[in-house]
Amino acid sequence: MTKVVLLAGGLGTRLAEETSIRPKPMVEIGGMPIMWHIMKIYAHHGLRDFVILGGYKVEFIRRYFLNFKALHSDFTIDLGRGHVDWLEAKGEDWRVTVLDTGGETLTAGRLLRARRYLDGERFCLTYGDGVADVDISRLLDFHAASGAWCTLTAVTQPGRFGALQLSEDSARVEGFREKGATDGGLINGGFFVCEPEVFDLIDGDHQMWEDAPMARLVERGKLASYHHTGFWQAMDSLRDKQLLESLWARGQAPWKVWHEGAIATGATS
Repeated sequence: MTKVVLLAGGLGTRLAEETSIRPKPMVEIGGMPIMWHIMKIYAHHGLRDFVILGGYKVEFIRRYFLNFKALHSDFTIDLGRGHVDWLEAKGEDWRVTVLDTGGETLTAGRLLRARRYLDGERFCLTYGDGVADVDISRLLDFHAASGAWCTLTAVTQPGRFGALQLSEDSARVEGFREKGATDGGLINGGFFVCEPEVFDLIDGDHQMWEDAPMARLVERGKLASYHHTGFWQAMDSLRDKQLLESLWARGQAPWKVWHEGAIATGATS
C-alpha cells in the first residue's frame, strides 16, 4: 500500500494564537485536528498507512494517536482494577507512524529522516495544514503515467505565494517565481506523489523541500504538475482557520469527500 507522509514539525508562527500550545497540524477544525481531515481525504481513496514527521511539540501528536480510541469512545472504567469496558468503541482503520524529526530540522531534512520507513517505494507527501478535494486516485494515475520522480498538485490561490512556471502543456514545472497580489498564476498546493529517487536530491537537515531538492527536480525535468481546479485552502493564519471552521459548521466543507465513518466529530481535550 502506498504510504502517506505528512509534514507536521514546523512552528506555525503565523497562527501563534493556536500554535503556542500545540503544533499547527493539531489545530482543530470542527473539533478535530486539521491533520485528521487531511488523513480522511487520503483514507477515502484507500490510503491508510501514514507517516507523520513531527518536530515542534511532537509529544502532542504522540499523545493524540496513543489515546485515539479513548478520546473518541464511550467507556466504563473500573479505577480499582484498571479495567476498561468499551461501550461504543470508535476509531479509524489506519496505521500511523509518528516520528520526531527534530525541532530545528527543515522540511527536506524531515523527509530524509523518514527514508527507512518508506520501504523504497512510491509515496505521497503533503503538508499538515492544507485541505482540498483533490482526487488522490487520479493524481496517483497521473503521476504513474508522467515518468516524473515527483508530481506536485498545482492550484490557484491569490496573494502571498510563489507561482509556478509551467511548460506549454502544463505537465512539467520549469521554474518558480515570486507572485504578486493580483497574479492569477498556479501555485504549489502540496499533495505530492514521489518516487524514492527524490531522497538522493536532499543533502540534510538544513534544506527546505521547496528549495534545492525541487530545483534539482526541475533541472532534471523530473517534476510534474497535476492541475487541480477544485477547492484548496491552506491554514496559514487565524483568518484561514475561521474560514475553514465556517465552512465545516455550515456543512459546506468541499474537502469532506468521505462519507460519515466511525468518527464524524469529536474533541481532543
